[in-house]
Amino acid sequence: MLDDATPQNRSHPGLGQRRASAFNKGRQLSPVAHSEIKDLLLGEERTRDRLVEYLHQIQDAYGKISTDHLRALAEELRLSMAEGFEVASFYAHFDIDMHGDTGTPKTTVRVCDSLTCEMFGAKSLSKYLGDHLDDNIQIVTASCMGRCDMAPVVEVGHRHVGFANLEKVISTIESKEFTPEIPKYLSYNDYIKGEGYTLLNDCYAGKYNRDDLIDLVQKSGLRGMGGAGFPAGLKWKSIREQPKPRLMAINADEGEPGTFKDRHYLEGDPHRFLEGMLIAAWVCEVEKIYIYVRDEYPAARDILIREINTLRSEGLLDNREIELRRGAGAYICGEESAMLDSIEGKRGLPRQKPPYPTQVGLFGQPSLIHNVETVYWIRSLINRGPEWFSDQGLNGCKGFHSFSVSGRVKNAGVKRAPAGITITDLINDYCGGMQDGHQFKAYLPGGASGGILPASLSDLPLAFGTLEEHGCFVGSAAVIVLSDQDSIKDVSLNLMRFFEDESCGQCTPCRTGTEKAVQLMREKTWDQDLLMDLSTVMVDASICGLGQAAPNPVLCAMKYFPEEL
Repeated sequence: MLDDATPQNRSHPGLGQRRASAFNKGRQLSPVAHSEIKDLLLGEERTRDRLVEYLHQIQDAYGKISTDHLRALAEELRLSMAEGFEVASFYAHFDIDMHGDTGTPKTTVRVCDSLTCEMFGAKSLSKYLGDHLDDNIQIVTASCMGRCDMAPVVEVGHRHVGFANLEKVISTIESKEFTPEIPKYLSYNDYIKGEGYTLLNDCYAGKYNRDDLIDLVQKSGLRGMGGAGFPAGLKWKSIREQPKPRLMAINADEGEPGTFKDRHYLEGDPHRFLEGMLIAAWVCEVEKIYIYVRDEYPAARDILIREINTLRSEGLLDNREIELRRGAGAYICGEESAMLDSIEGKRGLPRQKPPYPTQVGLFGQPSLIHNVETVYWIRSLINRGPEWFSDQGLNGCKGFHSFSVSGRVKNAGVKRAPAGITITDLINDYCGGMQDGHQFKAYLPGGASGGILPASLSDLPLAFGTLEEHGCFVGSAAVIVLSDQDSIKDVSLNLMRFFEDESCGQCTPCRTGTEKAVQLMREKTWDQDLLMDLSTVMVDASICGLGQAAPNPVLCAMKYFPEEL
């Protein structure tokens, strides 16, 4: 038994003399910030999977995310602040203020530094903006914004400025018009005048058999247009074999540099996409649909909100709910399993496969995943027959591709052309030829990850499965045309910097490999043996397609353009 002579400075916990701190450890909950978050989420049911959506709401309302707001959000969701911070810091479009300041934020100007924008002067533009704009303007670089046909591109708030220059950007800032500009598009009323939703209503009325439609889609040769090219009909058949409930996720997060076809359809003819999506959902008997839209596409998101509400009021959802989820500037979330994690309110980290999403997908349920363009074709190929679609191809290929063409051509944009078309015909017949003063030198057939091919291989069919033997692939059909005024060395470095920046960091071969590759590629002379060894490790050991495909530009540069290295 302790007596009164026990020294008071002894603090062993068993003595019962250690006093608890007057405050909890960690960042304290600010009553003001907590009240602001409660007001922001007023009327919303708090669910963990909507964490990314809540972060967007804070970012939109305050122009940044203070640590006080982050702490208050964690309190509302009953999760640790570390978990909230981990997710918020993963995505490029969340600006975390570590000082906890909730004051007036700076206006953010994002300058696209993708390959096409860099080709058209983005670096110089960024410097000019830094020299001429005041301190209340925050200038940052950003990955491809999906507007390569109007390069260089700048985003002020949520308003995009195409063919940007100093005067245009300053004018936009002075106008204080930072909301997205909604383009003219085919509305619901206009769409139904062209027999829109007739096919969907016929499905609901039982005029079509689900298995027959699966067979029809399989016969058409329709493949996933997001880049992987997996047969759409096979996906439908596979998920139909899985138990209910089933979910569906639409990937509208086309972050591949050079790609903007999905934006083209969402901002121009959204109901053809929506009808195709609802037909796929009916065939596969999914209970709920999630549409994951790029944060860089605010106009498309606003259009979808408006038109989905119309479909709901018209009774066309068949008691099936549709929920929009917003990306936050992470290229990796274009990978299907990373997208699922993001929808669930997590960091977008690719999952190991198997199991595949059709088996264990969103929230652990069997999930059908499609790209925007894939379901866009559904109405036409069912109404016109599978042969109509399959017979469109050239050189033994099937169907169409929506080529996103940018670079040194006269008329850039989305070009709907037969699968199997050559780059020569695509440039001359669809793009008006090369820009004046430019000679065709090389091309990227499938965006940043699809590799680089020389003009000497201009007779290759552009389609799934035709370019792999040359170290390339068509992927999302993002075609970037290069000329004699472009350095292959600079092009390759731009692409590798992109992969370095966008690596999710989950696996060492990709995280460290892209970083090391950038260092090596910045040297005056490339160490090609070391780059080859590094590329082999990345291809063989990376978890997902980002790390596996990242070496393609450097491998193609060494193979086809050794004289420039």
